[in-house]
Amino acid sequence: MPATTFPAFPEDVPTHPLLVIDYERIKARNQDEIDRLWEAGTKLGFWYLKNHGVDEEANGMFEMGAETMELPMEEKMKYEQGDDGMSFGYKAAGANAVDATGKKDAVEFINVAKDDALAWPKQARRAYPSTVNARMESTITPFIKKSLDINNTLLEVFNDKLGLPAGKLLEKHSMEEYSGSEARVIKTIPTPTEKGQLLGSHTDFGSLSFLHNRLGGLQVLVPGVDTWQYVKPIPGHAICNIGDALALFSGGILRSNLHRVVPPPGYQSTLIRWSLVFFTRPGNSVPLRALVEDSPIVAEAVAKHPEKDFETGSTSYEWFSRRIKYQRINNRKGPETWMASRGTEANPEV
Repeated sequence: MPATTFPAFPEDVPTHPLLVIDYERIKARNQDEIDRLWEAGTKLGFWYLKNHGVDEEANGMFEMGAETMELPMEEKMKYEQGDDGMSFGYKAAGANAVDATGKKDAVEFINVAKDDALAWPKQARRAYPSTVNARMESTITPFIKKSLDINNTLLEVFNDKLGLPAGKLLEKHSMEEYSGSEARVIKTIPTPTEKGQLLGSHTDFGSLSFLHNRLGGLQVLVPGVDTWQYVKPIPGHAICNIGDALALFSGGILRSNLHRVVPPPGYQSTLIRWSLVFFTRPGNSVPLRALVEDSPIVAEAVAKHPEKDFETGSTSYEWFSRRIKYQRINNRKGPETWMASRGTEANPEV
């Protein structure tokens, strides 16, 4: 099982300070806290979230992940996500590339679809290992429901700040439509720091990510700075960030920022690194484009940058499945395959 105590993050390692947002104050619609969230979302697109109330469920998810990773490889591979662009299921270490050279990744993880968790005991998207099924009702569904509530509350705040009609962003993330929304538990074995990236630099696929990290390793590339900076994990604080979809919907007002994962610093690098994230993504049929018809604020932002193109021509499903598909080593033809897996970070017109 994942350890419950961890060596401290080294004090001599530079980190980037994120704004700390109090979720209880956001729920209460405290205007000062909303303004701080808006600042975080528009400047870096990353922030800490405290008082989210999901620690117990997160601990259960880490246990589920450990139980799943302990299964024989032959059993896990029965539920492998495959090479066609579907994310749900198991992914073995080395199945994805981390950069344009085709270097293989060093992480394994299990992804559980939001649709399967909410439909349980019925199957919506796919089957899962026995360890997942055993925890679906007690652990996974409660974690996903709480994560959805949190991310939907944040979406409501961003909706209002963007001047969109009430409920517009929630409409794009309807619970009634299948989507790429999923919970992921990630295991990374200790890797020498000279081996470089564990997860290549990228922007996230969807709208909001809700991350629980116990060891360091996450780094962000701060706008205007050419060096990567660690984000220090803080007990009881989730790390949240904006993804491509929300950046596109907002006409670039909300920032989908580059980040990557490298080996943790100091003594932390000797331990297995576990992380847990819930990704909120739009419904599969939703077009990814700026909502200029719905908001004069978004329309003005787009008009100020005529050189940028916020009409992707893709639905959420097409955007998401393309990015998943072309990370896969089995689909690799050359550097162009890696580029086909990129999001807003690879398109200067966005």
